[in-house]
Amino acid sequence: MDFKDYYQLLGVSPDSDSKSIKTAYRKLARKYHPDMNPDADAEEKFKEVAEAYEVLKDTQRRAEYDELREYSSRPDAGFEPPPGWQTNNRFNGTESTHFESDFSDFFNSMFGANGSEPEQRSRGSRGQDAEIEMPVFLEEAVSETSKLVEYLIPVYEAGQVNEVKKSLKVKIPAGIVDGERIRLKGQGGYGQGDAPHGDLYLHIRLVPHPLFDVEGHNLVITVPLTPWEAALGAKVTIPTLTGKINLTIAANSRAGQRLRIKGKGMRTKTGNGDMFALLKIVMPPSANDEVKALWQSLAEKAAFSPRKEWSN
Repeated sequence: MDFKDYYQLLGVSPDSDSKSIKTAYRKLARKYHPDMNPDADAEEKFKEVAEAYEVLKDTQRRAEYDELREYSSRPDAGFEPPPGWQTNNRFNGTESTHFESDFSDFFNSMFGANGSEPEQRSRGSRGQDAEIEMPVFLEEAVSETSKLVEYLIPVYEAGQVNEVKKSLKVKIPAGIVDGERIRLKGQGGYGQGDAPHGDLYLHIRLVPHPLFDVEGHNLVITVPLTPWEAALGAKVTIPTLTGKINLTIAANSRAGQRLRIKGKGMRTKTGNGDMFALLKIVMPPSANDEVKALWQSLAEKAAFSPRKEWSN
């Protein structure tokens, strides 16, 4: 089987762009179309240029063909495709605008024969999906916000793969949680032929907050208290994602106790989550002799041992 040089058939160079290839094909197709040319060999030449254009117009098929063309330059007698080419050809099944059973044995051996009946081809190749991580601050998740997303997508041109930068403004819904995924249909890689573009998937990653821990749609804030605030009770001002509030600490509160603050958590579909204040007793960093004497007096007057049950 002889190798067909599609570039030579169309009279273009291997580095010609798609516009030049299309122009050359249209000129030759008109010249050799059986309705325009009564010569006996016109129909056969028309089929040859149609076959050449069928391969070179598609960037993916063209890339495969360029590999075969390089392979064909080896000093062997005759041409046969590399072993397993047809089964491994990742573009087998690309859409054709002609019945490929009318094409040559060379074409069918490279890109798949249809047999005596033309088979239904898939319409091109769907674009590649893109997946990126999207950092979101807790303050941004309180209400719907828009964020700029910039990413790279592959583009196949003239047998080469290039990356194109794409920018989008994306609406982040209120109440988004860590690990949630947002799908943006058709914003991935470009499809080939009539095939659809791929999708863009945003994987949400909530940025760790210096004050709040996240438990689903609830928030937890650690509230440091002095020993006397815990013993006597107090009113303390604590931050939330939407502003500051006053929290009442009951007398005789214990370290590790959680106080629920309703509706001050993350947004949900039906409302808001809650916020929990986790109480933590913090000792003063240092004490002078007068303060130590007060602690000693308190210890004697309270006469309390938290390890009393150990003696039983």
